[in-house]
Amino acid sequence: MSKLLIKHANQLITLTGSSEKPLTKEEMSNLHIIEDGAVYIEGGKIKSVGTTDELLELYKNCLDGVEVVDATGKVVLPGLVDPHTHLVYAGSRENEFNMRLNGATYMEIMNNGGGIHATTSRTRAASEEELVEQSLVRLDRFLLHGVTTVEAKSGYGLDWETEYKQLKAAKAVGALHPIEVVSTFMGAHAVPAEYKGNPDAFIDLVIEEMLPKVAEEKLAEFNDIFCEHGVFTPEQSRKLLEAGKKYGLTPKIHADEIEPYEGAELAAEVGAISADHLLRASDKGIEMMADKGVIGVLLPGTAFFLMTEAAKGRKMIDSGVPVAISTDCNPGSSPTCSVPFMMNLACMHMGLNPAEAITAATINAAHAINRGKEIGSIEEGKRADLVILNVLNYMQMQYHYGMNHTDTVIKNGRVVVNGGRLCYQQ
Repeated sequence: MSKLLIKHANQLITLTGSSEKPLTKEEMSNLHIIEDGAVYIEGGKIKSVGTTDELLELYKNCLDGVEVVDATGKVVLPGLVDPHTHLVYAGSRENEFNMRLNGATYMEIMNNGGGIHATTSRTRAASEEELVEQSLVRLDRFLLHGVTTVEAKSGYGLDWETEYKQLKAAKAVGALHPIEVVSTFMGAHAVPAEYKGNPDAFIDLVIEEMLPKVAEEKLAEFNDIFCEHGVFTPEQSRKLLEAGKKYGLTPKIHADEIEPYEGAELAAEVGAISADHLLRASDKGIEMMADKGVIGVLLPGTAFFLMTEAAKGRKMIDSGVPVAISTDCNPGSSPTCSVPFMMNLACMHMGLNPAEAITAATINAAHAINRGKEIGSIEEGKRADLVILNVLNYMQMQYHYGMNHTDTVIKNGRVVVNGGRLCYQQ
């Protein structure tokens, strides 16, 4: 049984006591820091947490054969969690970036055959093997930035054959790579060209033909939809999310990204685990989310890349919404795998403080994919997913912005990044 000791962390960010529910309001700033901290790991699980002196004394007679990682002058925190990605897709859309720089809007590009539709065409044409190969490259980038768990949505198929191919590819990469991949079915990411003008019929197709197959083969845990003007209405979204619940799929929702559209309200009404984007969420919607405990997954990189106003992160936290942050990794509106940069943007553009940004990228992000009891904090019995950063204290993570401070990543008690370099074997 593998054993590992991390010692002499300048700061050990534990987030103790947060496993049962996501943190809100002032709780998000309480990191439960241990100075000169240490973690003892055995069999992929965290066995003990304390000061270095405490753990060296506790295990002084049984350190033979234990791998020791010296974190002197560094910060140790839970492995980062990305709760909203579109990991599995083919191709890229850098041409659209240039179009936006010349004045085109996201919805204009999408309505003229670009956007989601452009990636759908390439993903339909790609083999499952090609999707796996491209996704593994992205997962390596995530890992190098300290990410140990990601959610992955389908939604670039818009037909069963391709949605199935995406979901299978997500399972395949999760089996091949150290990062855990949590799957979400998003068959209703857009109205496919063949159903243009008849979105109700497409929603019926997803409900009647796709959802049963997803549930039968256990291809996903969550069910998501793009609730947006010009895509799917709140009524269509409610119908699909309620149908998914009958198949055991927990609702998520792309809400109020482009326009206020009552997506946040709908998330509260259907009992969604999270509402994501929320750039244009109403005050009423924010209040309803806080009341129902719906996690607000904010995507600062999307607003940054689309050059639009960011979501009201400060208002949401002050209102009692448990906030998480994510890359929204996708080829059109946020082609990045850097959760640390999302933390920088959350502080600078959404009003979070450095401690809140850590909470949002660890334990609250874990809760947003129903993993809060397993990962997201450094506590006895939890999975040993940790990241060691080349900074003296947690505030330097945001102060030295736009840089990757990751030195070491530990996944399930195994060192998979060392000295900023990948060191795992498939």
